[in-house]
Amino acid sequence: MRLFDTEIAPLGMGCWPIGGAMFAGPGFGASGSIGYSNADDTESIRTIHAAMANGVTLFDTAAVYGAGHAERLLAKALKGYPDAIIVTKIGMAMDEGKKMVLGMETDPSSVPVAIDRCLARLERERIDILLLHLNDFPVTEAEPLFDAMEHAVRVGKIRSYGWSTDFSQSVRAVSHRKNFIAVEHGMNVFFDAPAMRTAVHDNALISLIRSPLGMGVLAGKYDENSQLPLSDIRAAGNTVTEYFKDGRPNPHFLKKLEAVRDMLQIDGRTLVQGALAWLWAKSGNAIPVPGARTVDQIEGIAGALRFGPLPTSVVREIDDLIGQGNEGADDRPR
Repeated sequence: MRLFDTEIAPLGMGCWPIGGAMFAGPGFGASGSIGYSNADDTESIRTIHAAMANGVTLFDTAAVYGAGHAERLLAKALKGYPDAIIVTKIGMAMDEGKKMVLGMETDPSSVPVAIDRCLARLERERIDILLLHLNDFPVTEAEPLFDAMEHAVRVGKIRSYGWSTDFSQSVRAVSHRKNFIAVEHGMNVFFDAPAMRTAVHDNALISLIRSPLGMGVLAGKYDENSQLPLSDIRAAGNTVTEYFKDGRPNPHFLKKLEAVRDMLQIDGRTLVQGALAWLWAKSGNAIPVPGARTVDQIEGIAGALRFGPLPTSVVREIDDLIGQGNEGADDRPR
């Protein structure tokens, strides 16, 4: 895949897990943990280096991941790696000291300030792709924020920008912008995103796929007896964690996984590699960004590159078994 006139692997590393602890503050609309437990900074840096060593050169983060901590870790790990591509996101206010996300930050005047703060944490002169981190924000209110991002392109602080959203009509409404090149959206074997895939294709955009492994369910390491700690977002009852209920994997998805387990592992793939291969078979514009926080995880993820997309016939069979074949143009993978 070509990005910025450079050939890159169609795979990135998601950096939410390495951010570690963060919490919902007043105005966020949720409560409790919105980070991941058991992150270790030394292992996180080794994981970033292992990603680069295995051909993964794109890193997807956000200002709020760990309330700035993920960006700071990337800065430390990527010293001496100027060719690494960094995607980060703005649009949420936070308190770094308290590791707290405070709510939306939507005044256009906040954009240059937020960019400068990201650049300082990342220790970079320019951000490769800057995304608006407000999923269901109205287009009319998002436009001034994108105007500010366009100005940041002109002054050399960012190379391009996009939107982290699951709403294809929002993407279509702003995709005419010269330097709008990417959309980050949810999609995985459990939930296809046909309307978004069409919008991305029609507008020649890049599709950054978040939750490509269903927040870990598609890795196959959890069963009905697994229990995550309350310090993990997947146990906090947050609305983005339908894959888990009360810290346990949702039985609905465990049942779906069992139905297609063997097909995802075709030709010697692991479950993770098969789930990523399903995404590549669906779209030539897709760059999945699965989260990783250990060397073993990122090496297994990167191993998917050796196999490439699943065969079309296998994808059809998976979709029929799991219910994708009957899905309409639903904008929001759940």
